[in-house]
Order: sequence, then structure tokens, then C-alpha cells
Amino acid sequence: MPVDRASTRTSSATLRVRAGLARAALFCLGVAPAALSTISARAADLPGQSPSPVLAKAPIADDWSGFYFGGHIGFASAGSDFTATQPGKGPNLTGTLDLFRPYDFFMGEGSNFGGFQAGYNTLFKSGLLVGIEADISFPGYMSGTGGLATPSIGTATYSDQVDMSGSVRARIGYAFDRWLYYATAGYAWTQDNLTRTQLGDNPAGATGGTVESKFPARSGWTVGAGVEAPLVPHWTTRLEYLYSDFGTASVTFPLAGQRFDSNLSVQEVRVGLNYKLGDSGSNANSFLTAPAAPEGDNWAIHTQTTFASQYAPPFRAPYRGANSLDPNAGRETWDATLYAGLKLWPGADVWITPETNQGFGLSNTHGIAGFPNGNAYKVGADDPYLRVPRIFIRQTIDLDGETEKVEADLNTFAGSRSSNRVVVTVGKFAVWDWFDGNKYAHEPRSDFFNWALIDTGTFDYAADSWGYTYGATAEWYQGPWTLRGCLCDLSVVPNSPELDPTLRQFQWVGELELRHELWGEPGKVIATGFLSRGRMGRYDDALELAASTGSIPDTSLVRHYASRGGVGLSVEQQVSSDLGVFARTGWADGDMEPYEFTDIDRTVAGGLSLTGQRWGRPNDTFGLAGVVNGISGEHQAYLNAGGLGILVGDGCR
Repeated sequence: MPVDRASTRTSSATLRVRAGLARAALFCLGVAPAALSTISARAADLPGQSPSPVLAKAPIADDWSGFYFGGHIGFASAGSDFTATQPGKGPNLTGTLDLFRPYDFFMGEGSNFGGFQAGYNTLFKSGLLVGIEADISFPGYMSGTGGLATPSIGTATYSDQVDMSGSVRARIGYAFDRWLYYATAGYAWTQDNLTRTQLGDNPAGATGGTVESKFPARSGWTVGAGVEAPLVPHWTTRLEYLYSDFGTASVTFPLAGQRFDSNLSVQEVRVGLNYKLGDSGSNANSFLTAPAAPEGDNWAIHTQTTFASQYAPPFRAPYRGANSLDPNAGRETWDATLYAGLKLWPGADVWITPETNQGFGLSNTHGIAGFPNGNAYKVGADDPYLRVPRIFIRQTIDLDGETEKVEADLNTFAGSRSSNRVVVTVGKFAVWDWFDGNKYAHEPRSDFFNWALIDTGTFDYAADSWGYTYGATAEWYQGPWTLRGCLCDLSVVPNSPELDPTLRQFQWVGELELRHELWGEPGKVIATGFLSRGRMGRYDDALELAASTGSIPDTSLVRHYASRGGVGLSVEQQVSSDLGVFARTGWADGDMEPYEFTDIDRTVAGGLSLTGQRWGRPNDTFGLAGVVNGISGEHQAYLNAGGLGILVGDGCR
């Protein structure tokens, strides 16, 4: 995070209260109502229990009637034909945009999408079904760009990006042998972002670099078909195809003096999951309680959604810049995640977690190194969008020792494992999924919000701008000890949205964990170290170059292939069944710019966590914590001189 030049040290205290499913966080100068976790599905039978009978209790055809809601993901292709006027009497320009984008694994973008749907069905005794459904979808990156070049307009580009879309559709189908086959048609709409960028000077008046955007709402129709089948009681899954025609939209870009008329058509293939309310679709209590989780012998589905709103009240700021924390300002973030797992063979499972994100951190996630919202990323958006932050395969190899019971959790199957084991994970994940864990301060959706509390502030772990990377992790559990190691991909440049496709910039992470008992209560000590190898700048080199050229220091001008390392120590200790304490401290090389995470070179943090067991509400949690962060002398000198390059590497979580 960029640090305000008026301050080279930041400190904060965090107060956390969590009640049942609704969690709220109050800290520093901000208030953050937080997370609602909706579904946590157990996917395997525990040892010693009889096999789950869920597949034998699949819904019969009569159960199709009633209200339902759910979510969907899919892939889409889209095209747009446009006509553009020219100044004067020049002929109209025409062109076609292809909005389809194959999935880019290192950018994490493509024409994938995700969304939600809800509807009502009526099933007749003959097997005929009629219903109505409304849905909304959020694309990952559905965009196309075309070039324009004539003497009267100069050179320019025109692009069309779909921000969101939806429909209200009738459904008619036939239920046969527990399968539902249906056709659907109705009204469709979309919100687009049409952008014209002037590349060279326009004789009509628009200078090079001029960007104009319009946001037309299109209306049209959609038609499609699908098949739906039961999974377990109340839950169904579907495969659906939709073709949508959104008609023609007209916009005028006044600076360029051009009008564009364009149409849009979209083809989608969706996979959906629905939950039907009540036995007959009319049970009002279903709105007040979490749905019964779907279960299977070899698969698991979990979901969560989190909304956080924060506000920074007015405060005195004698030194302010473009990247300082804004007073009297508020922001919000929202995310919804689907965790889908499948057992492959004994000890092996694969997980994929598509996620919809929306919103910004305070001051666009600038102004404080220990940022106060762990759900805020360095990239924000007004409209929700879909990404796939995790997709990995994990192999567990049991060795010996006692058999441990495992409860179902996010990215975890219920079951059993040996206490001594080896675990290997390969794919896309967050480094903090496996490293720097702390029972009382690690998960921003249920613990604390501050970046420097949920992880060691100096832990500059490999990540893209959303906090995820590709890599391989190995863990060896032996008695009270665990040894972990990870080789992970760095981003192309510090804190870039794109991971390095050549894997030439990478990071080693090592960790040693010791579990113990103190006065009969469990505890844990973790030592974590990292070494990053990539193109990064040294502060002294940036200062020296700026002094010789009379410019502002910028680490991006002096980057070369180099190393940056750091170490951290984390301690957690249960004091009683409802009270735990934790502490962290860390150090990182302060001569080099941070590559991915926060602008913190020194940190000390500590706090406590108390459940509501004593007042009869064991699901409530009260937390109190404080953190002090600092930077090196070289880092301070760079910021005091107005350094610029650090702004691209100021955080990702």
C-alpha cells in the first residue's frame, strides 16, 4: 500500500464482533458490516457411519412445483455489427466486433460468466410443466475492439464490453423419469460499455488520447432449451443453452462528432444449481434459514457471500497526495463464491472456486499500508464480474500415526486421515491458503479485516492483483511438526493483474510449524520465510537516478533481476475453551520495493478472540487486536522524496 508521506509508520487497533451468521467488524475509524455464509456442504460419510442415503431419496417428479433459486456459471460468445458516421458528408463506416475471449489462465480473464436465478414452476399430472424465471449474469471479460482510420476522423478504436445482462423468461417442459426437458423464451436486457478512444489527433476536434464512454441499456429477446435433473432432496442441477438478440443501440460521442449504431447477439451455455423452497415450494421458513446442504459420496458444494461497508470520518490531513486516505468517504465490497470439489481417486481431490466480485476499498485501496479491509483488492469495479481464483488438485498420502477426523469445510472434504502424512497441491490458489495460518487471525470473512492482522504484514507472498498465483505446495506432517514448501509464480511486474507466463519470476516459501500444549491447552508456533526472484527496483538506485536527472524517484526505472526476502513468526495459544490469544512479528528486506503485498518492512501484531460461550451464544465471537507497522530508512527516504514506482506494488489482498 502507498504510505502517506506525512507518516512512515502506521498503527491500528481492531475490534471485531461476530453474531451467528451476521458478522460485523469495527476498527480504527471505520465500520464494516460483514459476512453471511450460506451453505457448507458435507461431501463424504465419516468413518464408522452408514453410507449416506441421499441418492436414494432423489426428488420425484411432483417436486418440480414451487419456488426455487440458485446460481449459474458458463461461457458465452457474442458479436456486434456497427455503423459509424463521419464528419461532413463522408460515407458511414461499418465493422464487426467479436466479443468472445478464450480463457487466459495467467490473466484470469475470458468470456466466462456467472450469476443468479429465481423462479416458480407448476407441474401438471400429465408431466407438463410451465414456469417463469428471472436471472442476472455478470461476465468475466466479454469485450471486442475494432480500429477506425480515415482522413476526416484520424485514427481511433471503438469497443463494446458487456457489463451485465439478464432476462425474464417463460419455461415450458415435460418431466419424465426424474428428468425435466424444457424450452424457454422471453425478454432479455444488457448493460454495455461502449468506448471510443482517439489515437491520433482528429481533424474534427478530438485530440489524441481522448476517451469517451457511453453506457446504453439494450433490450431484446432470448430463446433456448435445457435439461434439469435432481441431485438430492431440494437440489437440482441443469445444463442450458440460450440465444439472445439485444437489438440496436445508438450513441453519440460528441467530442469526436460521431454517432454509432450497433446491435448485439449472445450465445450462452450454462451449468446451474437450484434449491427449491419447502416441500411444496411454499414454506416461508426457508427464507429465514440456510438451505439444507447437498451431499454426495464423491463431491461437495459450499458457498459463501460477504458484504462489507466501511467509512472513514473527517480527520486532519496536513499532507495529502493522490494516494492518501480520503477523509469523510465510504466504500463497499461484495463477493459471492462457489466451492465445488470432486474426489478423483483415493486421497486425491480437485477444487474449483468461481467467484463474483464487486466494489472498492476505501480510497481505491490506497492511503494505508495495513489496509482495513481484507476483502478489498487493488482492482475495483462498479459492476460485479466473474473470476476463477482457485483451481487445484491435491493428493494426500497417509503415512502412519493416529487417525484424525476431518470436518467438511471450504475446499475440504469430510472424512479421515492419518496424523503423519504428505500433502501435495498443484494449481492456482492463494499462498495464504497454506502458509502463515492462525486460528484467531487469518480469515477476513470471519476473523479480523486488517491486512496486517489476517497475515503477517511483511509477508510479500506471490500473487496477482487479486491475491492468487500458480504453484506447487508440499506439506509433511510428522508428530507435532509440519514442514511446508511452495514454488509460486510472481506477477509480470509488481502487483500486476497478470501472472508471469514464463515462470521466470517466482518465489520460494518455506514454513516450519510446531503444535504444542501449554497448561493443557493447544497452541501453535509457525516460522515462515520467503525469497522472491524477479525484476524489482532498489530504493537507493531510484534516489541516485532521480538526483542525477532532476526527476522524481521511480523504482520502475531501475528494476533489474534481483532477490527480496523476509521472515515471520506467528503464535497462537488457546487459554480456555472460549478464549484464545495470538501474536505475529515479521521483517522483510527494506532496501527493495515490495513485489506483491503491502509497503511494510517491519511489523508486530497481537490480540485475543473470545467466543460467546459464556453468555449462551457460542457462535458469537468478540475480537480485539492491535498492529504496529514500520518501514526501513531507505524506504522512508524514497517516499519523502516523492517516490512513484512503489505505487504499483502497494498491495493485493
